[in-house]
Amino acid sequence: RVLDMTHVQSGPSATQLLAWLGADVVKLEAPGGDITRRQLRDVPGVDSLYFTMLNANKRSITLNTKTPRGREILTDLIARSDVMVENFGPGAIDRMGFTWERIQEINPRIVYASIKGFGDGPYTAFKAYEVVAQAMGGSMATTGFEGGPPMATGAQIGDSGTGVHAVAGILAALYQRTHTGRGQRVQVAMQHAVLNLCRVKLRDQQRLAHGPLAEYPNEDFTDEVPRSGNASGGGQPGWAVKCAPGGPNDYVYVIVQPVGWQPLAQLIGHPELADDPEWATPEARLPKLAKMFQLIEEWTTTQPKWRVLEELNRHNIPCGPILSTKEIIDDESLKANEIVVDVDHPERGTYTTVGNPLKLSDSPTTIHRSPLLGEHNHDIYTTELGIHEDELPGLKAQGVI
Repeated sequence: RVLDMTHVQSGPSATQLLAWLGADVVKLEAPGGDITRRQLRDVPGVDSLYFTMLNANKRSITLNTKTPRGREILTDLIARSDVMVENFGPGAIDRMGFTWERIQEINPRIVYASIKGFGDGPYTAFKAYEVVAQAMGGSMATTGFEGGPPMATGAQIGDSGTGVHAVAGILAALYQRTHTGRGQRVQVAMQHAVLNLCRVKLRDQQRLAHGPLAEYPNEDFTDEVPRSGNASGGGQPGWAVKCAPGGPNDYVYVIVQPVGWQPLAQLIGHPELADDPEWATPEARLPKLAKMFQLIEEWTTTQPKWRVLEELNRHNIPCGPILSTKEIIDDESLKANEIVVDVDHPERGTYTTVGNPLKLSDSPTTIHRSPLLGEHNHDIYTTELGIHEDELPGLKAQGVI
């Protein structure tokens, strides 16, 4: 059982993944509910897609932990849980009276996971949001085009990326418990998770001490890793090239491997470059990356991206079309893999969400809708905690639930 005291995205993304992996996740919300139930609503008075897409396969209870009776009930919930997860501001759980020491007293076997914006130090009290974590974790400084401003990525590496890191720590602690019998503290900072995902940029920061980064298309280098557009920055150069008819997502990302140069040169109508010493080797092409991708783009702009994809794959050249969100939500292969899933909701009807990306052979996942606020109060409080049914109306009237 996971006692889910999280809200917004970083924490709920972690507990949703645990729910998909089979945990009984009990989402504890203040009587007003997770704020994302009301944020970015597209249907008045109904839980938003922001909430429903981060809280599948969970049960919901409401509890005011600022009341004495609420703290008593929370104590009972902690005693009955294997994992507790929270992503409140620093010290919020401590101020409720539930320090790590107190939690261990209540349940020595519990794994207590906290997601914060930053680790201990000068940033500890800073408020953390997705793009703040990207800004301070190395992502924004290295994303964008040369000469342009720092850019955020559309991937939620600060929130959901941190959630995945938290799941890894929680599962490790649960496995360790099978050896020690004890739970432990798991702490993950959003800034740290983003930096972990940007480790190759720290690799390149150190490589700069030995000269310019030849794999980057940039002409000028300082003592900091530059923004390099769509360059792969890795061992094999890559770029997003335009395709017909020239829409905002009519692009294919192409990787040029050494073995792929000869068929690619033939395909783009320049077979002579396959054996030209000025072009034939990766070392010869590195100083001319911009020109190389220009030649490729002169061919790709004459055909739609799906035709380009077909031709490149026929020659075993690594590539991928830039898929719009509309193309992704309509993609039949993603639906067949149950990574794009339709779910029925009693108030909003059918909505589309992302399914479990982790596929286990003996543990298939069925995606269930997110819970309504307090939907499982009766089941958990009376059936599982043993609170008498007659007490529930009074607890509601007193603002405890």
